Amino acid sequence: MSLFKEASFYISVNKLIDLPLHDGVEIAFAGRSNAGKSSVINTLTSHKKLAFVSKTPGRTQLINFYQLRSDLFLVDLPGYGYAKVPIEIRNHWKSLLSNYLQTRKELLGLVLIMDIRHPLKDLDLQMLNWFTITDKSVHIMLTKADKLSRQQANITLNKVTDFLVLHYPAVSVQLFSSTKTVGVEEANRTIKSWVDKNPKQLD
Repeated sequence: MSLFKEASFYISVNKLIDLPLHDGVEIAFAGRSNAGKSSVINTLTSHKKLAFVSKTPGRTQLINFYQLRSDLFLVDLPGYGYAKVPIEIRNHWKSLLSNYLQTRKELLGLVLIMDIRHPLKDLDLQMLNWFTITDKSVHIMLTKADKLSRQQANITLNKVTDFLVLHYPAVSVQLFSSTKTVGVEEANRTIKSWVDKNPKQLD
């Protein structure tokens, strides 16, 4: 059964002090602006408009929480790396993202969204460096796989896998396409494995 089937909006926050209190765990989704993060969330949850999809990168400026079960939350983090966002907002996002990823005790794992045509950019590596020091689970989803041929998509997947084995051996990776609904089962299976291993007893 999908973890995401019963997803519903919970709360949006703009400051760490406003993060919700609960007894469960959180799965965070992060990615560069325009990498397809909102589309991934909508595809996984089978809700076309749960997460806001915009043609203008940088629209997600809040931390958005979606409740999956009574003690399980999907956390949509602000997109990063869009140059036209004012510097003060970019600095706020940077502080918000790094502090949330490194200090949030309820955070079980991070799903990092990358456009398959532009993987492992400097800011993506920064996100990995921020989070891998916590020793929590990380899974990369190479989105928009339908934009490449199957052969080229697999070549890119293999290159990213080789890089991860060398530099971030605990990080997993997969192909994903919201348009073709490719990779949904694999993503659900991976994230469910994190929840199943969690010592907290979730409903």
